[in-house]
Amino acid sequence: MSNQAHVIKTRIPDPPPAAEQLLSAVRDAVEALKAKDVVEIDVRGKSSVTDFMVVASGTSTRHVKSIADEVVKHAKQLGYMPLGVEGEREAEWVLVDLADVVVHIMLPRVREFYALERLWTVGDQPPESDTDEAPQDA
Repeated sequence: MSNQAHVIKTRIPDPPPAAEQLLSAVRDAVEALKAKDVVEIDVRGKSSVTDFMVVASGTSTRHVKSIADEVVKHAKQLGYMPLGVEGEREAEWVLVDLADVVVHIMLPRVREFYALERLWTVGDQPPESDTDEAPQDA
């Protein structure tokens, strides 16, 4: 018994859409399906893999998968096939790789556990100043 390999055909238009155009399509897709707590992270200069990451939550595994499907649909409308889609079967965390934009759609408990926003934004905020503390008398 032999299994045929599953082949994913990717197609990148020439010229490919700009990262901002893909990001706009992703925004439209997650908004259309009412994704929760959408965060866009600019990782240019932090990652050589992508320019932007979008992290969003779905309310159920069905919702997570539907949001991912909508992201793929919007990318295809630009003539762009995703480089990969991972996690669709379990649909607790689905990753859609659009090269310049990587989209993570997660259940809230999975998102809280992995804390991708915190991982990719460490050092972005200036340290809290000590001026907020009440002065102590010596």
